[in-house]
This record gives sequence, C-alpha cells and structure tokens, in this order.
Amino acid sequence: MKKYISAFLLVALLFFNACTELVEGINENPNDILISDVDAELFLTGALLANSVAQAGHLNRIAGMYSGQLVGITSLYSNIYGFALSTAESVSTWSRIYVGVVTNLRHIRASAPGDKLLTGIAKVVEAHAIGTAASIFGDVPYSEINNPKISDPVFDSQVSVFNAVIALLDEAIADLSTAPSRPLSADIHFNGDAPSWLAVAYTLKARYYLQLKDYGAAYTAAQNGIKDHSGSLRYIPRGDPNIAEGDKNLFWEILEGSRTGDIGTANSYLMQLLDSTTTFSRNHAKTNEAARRGYYRIDESGGRVNKGIVEQFEPHNLVTFAENQLILAECGARTSGFDTGLQHLNELRAWLNTGGMLNANFANEPYMYAPFEAADFNAGGIENADGIDPTRALLREILEERYVSGFGMFIPFNDARRLRKSDTDIAVPFFMVDGPSPPYPERLPYSDDELNANENAPAEDPGIFTKTEVNK
Repeated sequence: MKKYISAFLLVALLFFNACTELVEGINENPNDILISDVDAELFLTGALLANSVAQAGHLNRIAGMYSGQLVGITSLYSNIYGFALSTAESVSTWSRIYVGVVTNLRHIRASAPGDKLLTGIAKVVEAHAIGTAASIFGDVPYSEINNPKISDPVFDSQVSVFNAVIALLDEAIADLSTAPSRPLSADIHFNGDAPSWLAVAYTLKARYYLQLKDYGAAYTAAQNGIKDHSGSLRYIPRGDPNIAEGDKNLFWEILEGSRTGDIGTANSYLMQLLDSTTTFSRNHAKTNEAARRGYYRIDESGGRVNKGIVEQFEPHNLVTFAENQLILAECGARTSGFDTGLQHLNELRAWLNTGGMLNANFANEPYMYAPFEAADFNAGGIENADGIDPTRALLREILEERYVSGFGMFIPFNDARRLRKSDTDIAVPFFMVDGPSPPYPERLPYSDDELNANENAPAEDPGIFTKTEVNK
C-alpha cells in the first residue's frame, strides 16, 4: 500500500483552494503546494467522502444481493447475483478505505495531535472504515499499514483487527469527551459537533462487539450510543438538481447512468417480507409496513423514477439510531432478559410510528408500529406462531427488524453470517429470488490490486464461501 493522496482529497483541495495539481514526489518549485502547506482540516472532507462511498457503494450493493434484499437483474449485477464475483470488484472499495480514508486521517492525526476534536473524529472514521474491511473481507492489513518502511504489510487476523479498532474507538472517546465543539465546515456530517461524534464512536464500538458475539460489552457500549435519529451518521448529498453529475445518492447515480436496468429490489425477499399479501409477511394487527415497502422499493429502470430510499438527494445511512437501539434490544434480551429487550424494541417502534424513517414522498402512506406486549411473544401469539421460547421469539422479531432497518447498510449481511452457526432458529430465513440456493457467501473477495502487489497477501483469494474467523 503505497502512500499517496486520494482522489477524494484532491477534490476537497480543488474545492477549497482552487489548486490545480497535487501529486506525490512533488518537485522543489516554490509555487507548488506541499502537503505540509495544507490545513489538516481540509484532509477531513476527502476522508469522509471516501468513507461514505466505501460504506454505501458497490460492495454494499453486492452484500444486499447476498442478503436477499436486492436482485441482480442484468449485465454485471446479474452475473454477481449468480456468485460470479471476481477480485476486481473490490479494487475501488479497498482503495477508498486504505488510501482515501486511512492515509488522509493519519495525516490529520500527525499534523494536529493537540486538536482533540480533529483527532477524535479521525479515529472514529478510521475505525469505521477498517472495521468494515474486517467485517466483509476477514483478515486484513492493519498493524503495519501506512508505514513508509513497510511496503508489504501483513494481513492481521479478523479478531485482532476488531480488537484494534475497538481500542482506537476508546482513544477517540477519550479525545471527544474533552474536545470542545466548534464550527467545522470540513466535517460534512456534524459540522464539528463533538457529542455527535462521541455517540457514533460508542455505537461503532457496540457494532464490533456484536460481531465478536460479546453481547454484554455490546450492550454496555450501546447505552452511550446514538440517542435519536438526528444523531445518526449519514451521508447527505448536497448536489445541484440542475447538474447531471455531482453530489447525489450513489444508487441513484448508477441507475441514472451506466447501470440502468441492472439492479433493484424487484420481488426480493425483503419486498415480500414487507408485503401484506405474502405468507411470511411482517404485517399484522400491530404492524403495517405499506409505507416502508414503498419507500424501500428500488425501480431498476432509472434513477429519476425513484422517490424513496434512492431518490437523488436521499441520505445514505452509515451508523444509525435504529442500529444502536436494536443492539440494545438484542443484547439486552440476551444478557438481561425478555423485559429489557422488549423495552428497547418498543422504544424503536415508537420512533418508527412517527414516520421518521420515511421521506416526504411516503410520509402520508399507511404505517403502524404499535407497542408489543409480552403476550404477543407467548406460544400462539402474533409473533410466535410456532410456539418457541418467548425470549427466542422476541429475538427473532428484533433480528427481523435489524434486517429491515439495516437495508442499505452491511447489517443484514453481517447478521446472516453471525447467526448461521448458533442461532438458525431466530435468524432471518431469507432467500435469493431467482438466484442460487444456499450456501450463501460468507465474505467478499480481497482487492485484485492488493493480491498482486502485496507479497504478504494470500497467494489467491480464499473464496466467497470461506467463513471468516468470527463466524467459524
């Protein structure tokens, strides 16, 4: 992994400084700009953009297909839907994580070590990016990256990477707990609000403990996590509707551009789950998913026909209040019991019942999320038709809500793999409509570039059906 400046940083520098060139190996011309001449804050926007695309881009859509939420209809996505997934598909995401995110953030931390707000944000975003890499790839380089003396960093074990990013989040929490907020235009998410970033750090910590199946630690961390929807980390496009290219919803852009007709929700398991007419519908006397089904529907025929989750200026969810609340619900039920899990689930349903998960185009469509009662999970209740233990029935509902609320994130893909070994009775029984039968993929492939350039990389990718360390 060579040290260079990403395209995202270059865009940020062009925007803020009207620069025309910034390359590594810059000569001694006094009119040229050195990295050391650039305010550390300006590296932040590039890193945040790179992270947003890594979290919500191409590999996220692939994970959505492999979780029964999206359908690959034609061309590239049809082939990938059939498990024809090459290492070339990971190149851009790998580069965004290791170059666009980490290189920029490490420069911030080295340039402004006393700025607790900047360093705290940088540590949170690095943990987010690298934690995602470990989640979807398995063992990844981390302990030796961005070291100019090491051109071929080793691949660290998945568990060690999760532990390292949790430790990094603890550092971020220490920084942000004492950092004063200040207006920070380079921070495209929270404009320099330290408490918002602090809450995100705790939710990410809970996310990684959950993937390690340390449910007690996950519950403890989530108690300090994101408290309401306004505190969710989201990428909010700010483009000009009169300009064809620019800062818009990433899914909208591919449907409006080169991938028209290739991928959408079609009649996926997710769409059927939200449909009141199917045999395994979520709709019943206390739940009406009509509005959310319409909001989630993605029409593959083009970007402009979509008015819901991939409308051209619709935000991408990255780390959310719903995720934090459902970690509290699942881990609370597992460690403290039924009542704790039910309480946290009903707190989320109260927010869902405000229509807060919808945009204005679907706010007037029917929806209902009435509070559950304990009896609903007894044998024969509306959420326990097959008579399993009530706490297991509650967990089944919580995990199904994670599946639905996590649409557009890696949550459904991560949960499916986490639960296959020990929790098949409560895992979401999704299937891939008109696609291959199980077994379903356990990971996404390493970047082709990394496999070819790093002498410490595996001789070949382990394959998408190889379980990662935490899911064996």
